[in-house]
Amino acid sequence: MTDDQVIAAREKANRAASSRAGRIVTGLPDRRARIEEVTIDLPGRRLMLRVHRPRNAERALPLIVSFHGGGFISGTAAQNDWLNSHLAARCPAVVVAVEYRLAPEHVLPRAIEDGYDTLARIVDEATGWGIDPAALAVVGESAGGMIAALVALRARKDGPPLRAQVLNYPSTDWTETMADYPSFVENADNPTLPLSRLRAARTLSVPPTLDPNTVSPLKFGNLGDLPPALVVTAALDPLADHGRRYVERLSDDGTDARLSCYPKATHSFLSTPRLVPAARPARREILAFLRNHLHP
Repeated sequence: MTDDQVIAAREKANRAASSRAGRIVTGLPDRRARIEEVTIDLPGRRLMLRVHRPRNAERALPLIVSFHGGGFISGTAAQNDWLNSHLAARCPAVVVAVEYRLAPEHVLPRAIEDGYDTLARIVDEATGWGIDPAALAVVGESAGGMIAALVALRARKDGPPLRAQVLNYPSTDWTETMADYPSFVENADNPTLPLSRLRAARTLSVPPTLDPNTVSPLKFGNLGDLPPALVVTAALDPLADHGRRYVERLSDDGTDARLSCYPKATHSFLSTPRLVPAARPARREILAFLRNHLHP
């Protein structure tokens, strides 16, 4: 596919995911949360944010910054309304879903920069956002899980300190070894994430000048002193071992990390809750984990 074809396909898929008909698959937002789109100005760019808040919130709330999946070439914040609105209403928290820049127009590490810079800006303007700058978490799925993990790694060094990270079926190895895991062999025929699409996404998002190790959390040398992590995986997902191995590395380096693998789930199941029953217990587990760490 040409770059123009990738962009056109993305726009078509995003319109479908955001449509009324698309809610049949992506799920209805929680009515106890309100959703609004706002823009944020960062150096050299303007991003759209999809902000979920509990209705009638009267105090500063924890902040959860959320990143959608799509292999860095597709996806939209609206595809996670079902999960994000529920977390906002029930945690409760302000959940900010970032429409980060996508390849092929914007290659890595721009998506990661968008994620970290958004977090830092909101914390700097905490009063205006109505958030508690001492109660912060990141959540992401697939490529967004990779962004969340990398934002946590950056925040370990530069702040602000995070209390939790939730990585849903994350890709954690974006190098040439990305498919060298048993789960890719076991789930090679799974149509939810064909290897050809994953390789195409990597080709389009990683420029020749970028060392892919620098955007692959699993390849980092030290994974200690990071916020507690819940890593949710799907047993029928080629990426399952990316999450499993990352939990092993986190634990080996002294970070509190928990793996939760859903045996009958496929990739992206939390953004297709009407199709995969495991989405509901997974959402409950994520909510309990975040509530425990953000409202200790």
